[in-house]
This record gives sequence, C-alpha cells and structure tokens, in this order.
Amino acid sequence: MTEHREQTARQVVHTLLESSTLFDDDAHGRLHEVLVARAVDENLLDVSYRTVESPIGPLLLAATPAGLVRVAFDGEGHDAVLERLATDVSPRILRAPSRLDDVATQLDEYFAGRRRVFEIPIDLQLAHGFRRKVLEHLCEIAYGTTESYTTVAAAAGNPAAVRAAGSACAQNPIPLVVPCHRVVRGDGTMGGYRGGLEAKRALLAMEAA
Repeated sequence: MTEHREQTARQVVHTLLESSTLFDDDAHGRLHEVLVARAVDENLLDVSYRTVESPIGPLLLAATPAGLVRVAFDGEGHDAVLERLATDVSPRILRAPSRLDDVATQLDEYFAGRRRVFEIPIDLQLAHGFRRKVLEHLCEIAYGTTESYTTVAAAAGNPAAVRAAGSACAQNPIPLVVPCHRVVRGDGTMGGYRGGLEAKRALLAMEAA
C-alpha cells in the first residue's frame, strides 16, 4: 500500500512538472504549491528549502521536519549545497518557501536589530561527536559577546582540542542561528568564517552597536 501511494505521488509530481511549462508564473507558483502539499500529504518531503535576501547576501535555508538543518551563504554555491543535502540527508528535497516562513521572519528581525535570540527548532544531524558538542555550546554564547576558540573547546569537553573547535565552527551547517561568528581568536582577531571575514565583521559590529 505504501509503495503504491509513493508511486502515485511520484506520478502526480511528474505530471505537474511537465504541465507547469505551459503556464505563466502565477499558475506555475500555484502548481508548485499543489506539488508541495501533495508531497507533504504523501510523506515524500524530507527537506524543504527557500532562499532569502539579507544584508550579508542571499541565504539558502533548509529544514527537515525536526528543524532547521542548513543555512548557506551565496559563496558556498546554493546548488552545490542542495546536492550535498540530497546526498547527506535525503533526495526527497523540494523548494517549499512557506515551510520556512518563521525562520525567514526571525532572520529579518535579527538583521533589523529586533531579535537577539532565535526561537527556531534546529536539526544538528550533519554534525557528530565533538563537533556537535561545539555547536551545542555555540547556542549558549549570548548576543553581543564573543568567546575564544580555546574557551569553546573547553566548554565542549576537550580543552586541548582547540583546532577541532575551530574546524567545527568553520563547518557549522547552521551559521547565524548557531552563532559561530561569535567565536574569535584568543588575541581578539577574527579567525575564519564560512560566510567570509567581511560578513563576520559586519555581524559582530551589528551586535555590538
């Protein structure tokens, strides 16, 4: 029965995608919403995604039913990120903007200076072991403050693993919401950042204002 339902849903998806080329943008959008709704109803949507504009460039947002799983900067190549998500999380991935409305709204509020704490479920399935412990600690670093990589390593349970803490920050799959930009070197200099040093400086300056 489940296999039959999945085959039926795939047929609907295929038909909608084929027919959508015959319609204008509004009709195409409505067809896409039907596609998303059907995928959800048939339990065929594991990863929803959308893009949003921000002061530090376009951002790709992706979420599973468990929560936000990825935030990607433009420089990472959004198509490449989606391909990696299809491999690492699930190939059942679809653009579904409305399912990420709350994330987009809270990011807008953050960049406008009206939000200091994100209230968004997150899915850390892309991080494991010590790296995951680092990310969990990053969520505890308060808005407008910073910590050193040494402090983060110790808080994550391994004071000697400073390089590993830096690597965890550099590979953080959910930047901004998991605020790795608040981690700096012991001498106060920036260190690296997945979105680039200019973005990191801008975020820290915004939070310090």
